Amino acid sequence: MKHILLFVLLALLCLVAGAQRRLGGDISLLPSYLSKGTEYRLPDGRKASPYQIFRQAGWNTMRVRLFVDPSHAPQGNKDEGVCQDLPYVVRLCRDIKQQGFGLMLDFHYSDTWADPAKQFMPRAWAKAIGGKSRQEQLRLLRDSVYAHTCRSLTELKRNGVVPDYIQVGNEITFGMLWPLAKTQPDSDRNWDALTALLRSGTSACRLVCPSAKIIIHTEHAQDWTATRQYYDRLRKAGTDYDIIGLSYYPMWHGTVAHLDGVLDSLKCFGKPVMIVETAFYYSHENDPWEKDPQHYSDLYPVSPKGQAMFTDDLVAMLASHPEVTGLFWWFPEENQSGRPVVKNWINRGLFSNHTGCALPALQVLKGFVQ
Repeated sequence: MKHILLFVLLALLCLVAGAQRRLGGDISLLPSYLSKGTEYRLPDGRKASPYQIFRQAGWNTMRVRLFVDPSHAPQGNKDEGVCQDLPYVVRLCRDIKQQGFGLMLDFHYSDTWADPAKQFMPRAWAKAIGGKSRQEQLRLLRDSVYAHTCRSLTELKRNGVVPDYIQVGNEITFGMLWPLAKTQPDSDRNWDALTALLRSGTSACRLVCPSAKIIIHTEHAQDWTATRQYYDRLRKAGTDYDIIGLSYYPMWHGTVAHLDGVLDSLKCFGKPVMIVETAFYYSHENDPWEKDPQHYSDLYPVSPKGQAMFTDDLVAMLASHPEVTGLFWWFPEENQSGRPVVKNWINRGLFSNHTGCALPALQVLKGFVQ
């Protein structure tokens, strides 16, 4: 009976969060491709607008990242696509809304990539807190997070854009704004700082965009104990958020069956869940990080067919989880068939880097919303 009541509660929460499942991708680099004249094509080779291609594949929501000041990012990160400052993001988000898509805004509280390996403090914020006591540093950073979040959302609203979903931080299992708010799920160290910074960010979201749903995004799905400990700490701190956001890449976070078990376990928190990042390789060509052309082929073939097989398994598993209300592919717009935009190929997108044609996995994703 207890499990039945929990299932009913989760179903009601999903209705409150929005009955329509959200399917889409993080298309933060799309304007850079379009400005280079990159052509996107349907599977049969016909040219089409990427928005049209995504819409035909059932997509209804797009995710966009926002850095604090990416002009300070290392050149290597810029070569990887770090360029999304506020003016860039305003233009892209306006296009997304005008095309009829929902919007998820992803705050990276950094000048460059914020992920489990790095949560570098923005240069200006680090300079402002230099030489201060920990208490004063935390106060200044709380103010910076609040002001940056308010300013960014206010500018979007001024341009007619209101996000439907807002991520307060990106992949923050180990905290953000290191070293002050660097955390571990199994340690008490710096959790006072992290939860204080999250309160600043979520308060700004509630003030400027009260209708938006707030997501707290972690990336440690391979470790259920750490994931549970993390969201337990948020619950104990009274952190204000609406949706649990997860990154899930099979090469780093376990099998689809493992994710199935993690999702079952997350039901104890009584919140909707979104897979805000996922992807799998269709090739390792021109990828400096993957020298072995068959790396991860023990999971799925490293080919367009293998990428589609992974996607089909994921979508099929998620069909049994009504609490999972969103699925987003990371960097689907990668398309090096025209003039280069990034220095190296990632080969986890949904278009061929040779022809610009949509890959089979794009249509398989449609099953998530059917």
